[in-house]
Amino acid sequence: MFNVSGEEFSEWFTQAQQTAVAAGIERAELIWLLQAWTNLDRLALQLGDYKHREIIQLARPWSEMKAGWQRRLTERYPVQYLVGQVSWRNFLINVTPAVLIPRPETELMIDILQTQGYDFHTTGHWVDLGTGSGAIALGLADLLPQATIHGVDQSEAALAIAVENARLNQFGDRITFYQGHWWEPLDHLQGQIAGMVSNPPYISEAELAQLQPEVIAHEPLSALAGGEDGLDSVREIIRRSPDYLQKDGFWLVELMVGQAAIVADLLERQGNYHTIRIHKDLAGIERFVSAQRG
Repeated sequence: MFNVSGEEFSEWFTQAQQTAVAAGIERAELIWLLQAWTNLDRLALQLGDYKHREIIQLARPWSEMKAGWQRRLTERYPVQYLVGQVSWRNFLINVTPAVLIPRPETELMIDILQTQGYDFHTTGHWVDLGTGSGAIALGLADLLPQATIHGVDQSEAALAIAVENARLNQFGDRITFYQGHWWEPLDHLQGQIAGMVSNPPYISEAELAQLQPEVIAHEPLSALAGGEDGLDSVREIIRRSPDYLQKDGFWLVELMVGQAAIVADLLERQGNYHTIRIHKDLAGIERFVSAQRG
């Protein structure tokens, strides 16, 4: 175990808060980081009662902690990657730059399944296409205890994190992961899939340049870039899914602002889907589109 004196920590923490303000970084990020890296809780950090402690215990060397915060400031390195874990729904999920950081709005995909009154099979095979960290696959395994869950991703490094997260959250025996391009690794399950949920790349070429440096400089580009209009991957999923979904099989994707109506129209025009619905996130943005296989 590593440690630092309360006096030295207090001096550094004061300076770190000032640099956070100057860099436009929320103080809450620094608090969260220090909760992960020290034996101090949120209340202690807010009240400042650490100042007179002889020793503060650290999860890593003091020099490494200070260097990590400096990296947050100068490189805009995401605090989630510094901590190495995020909370998502009721799971603790490991994250590295090999995977997209799971966002709170993506949690709503599981809520849509839970609350929208769809008539679909809660057993059988369910798929998380482009699983990344495995977050959605975990949500499916938790919501659908009688189902068999599959996660697919092209990235070997991402799949290693997903497998780790399944084990960490006691779903290692419930989720099978495959490396490959969208549906291709699941050819043996054509016509048998009860449901598919995906958070595919959907950022357009024009929007990529506008992303925060924390995102575009550090999160995997393959999980972000969706082609000229952002919908290259979505179109492929729309086109291929009818070959894999069973009758009335469920289909759900996450999108960016302005894409939901376009995707709903693409589903309608494809001709193999029904019960097409647009769902809003907590900010009122049309964020998700769902449908069922005809």
